[in-house]
Amino acid sequence: MGTTLAAVTAGALAWFGVASAVPGAQAAGPGAGPGTVASVADEAPGYAVEDFSYPGADKILAERNILLKRGDGHITLADCASGTGLLEIWARSKEKICFQVVGNSGWLTLEIPSVYAVRGNDYKTEVDMTVDAEKKTFDVDKNAWTPVGESADDQGRAYMLVEIRSSK
Repeated sequence: MGTTLAAVTAGALAWFGVASAVPGAQAAGPGAGPGTVASVADEAPGYAVEDFSYPGADKILAERNILLKRGDGHITLADCASGTGLLEIWARSKEKICFQVVGNSGWLTLEIPSVYAVRGNDYKTEVDMTVDAEKKTFDVDKNAWTPVGESADDQGRAYMLVEIRSSK
């Protein structure tokens, strides 16, 4: 039994010798150097806080003069030539502006002045618009043109599109 104990002790010492020779396998403790193994349980990860700001809004404002504020990511600015099924916005000061809608529902706050027509898609869509201190909601017909803003106003006032809401 003495020989077995001596062999086990020698094997354990050899293992510790090899382990200490492996880079990054140094024991953690006061004054331990590079490659120290340490617990990260006390280090909490940062929090991801979604503020729903539209990504790239500053660039879009600079390039296309469209102010996209906040949304849930289900209504996004799209290239009008990119396909069918897009929500189309017509404004006096701009060419046609298109949005892609995905998911079961979505919302987007924005500012597009002088909007006068919206072409709906397969979603039930409502748009909120303002003129002076007045706010008005328009229901957009599915897959058809809907007059909104000045084209639906008996005074022909220029309305600003401020929100889009869509649902299946």
